[in-house]
Amino acid sequence: MQLNHERPDYAYSLRAADGSHAKVNDVLLQRSFILAPNDLIAEWRPMRVADLQAADLEPLLALQPEVILLGTGQRQVFPPAAIIAAGLTRGVGIEVMTNAAAARTFNVLASEARRVVAGFLLAATDD
Repeated sequence: MQLNHERPDYAYSLRAADGSHAKVNDVLLQRSFILAPNDLIAEWRPMRVADLQAADLEPLLALQPEVILLGTGQRQVFPPAAIIAAGLTRGVGIEVMTNAAAARTFNVLASEARRVVAGFLLAATDD
């Protein structure tokens, strides 16, 4: 039986994610970041849900997603309604989950060629 290594038709995939770091392809990230199948914004201002402001969604929305995944760290923490509303008023749903769940969901949606964008909140470990 011949096995072929199938390469995805997108540039970035998540290898791991928790509340303090994530591995995108072979790059270890320790600050909050934004990820789309073909875009990586390695530094995103908010570190915790409490830090989120509606304006923080602008770089995610600029990537024109169908859906935004919001990874909130080790635990699922829902942001204020104004954050969810900032996406909904633009016709984009925001799904809130742990970073590990967001990583798995991102990879599945990206493999289905969906227009997914994920924002991962990572608390700084050197504070």
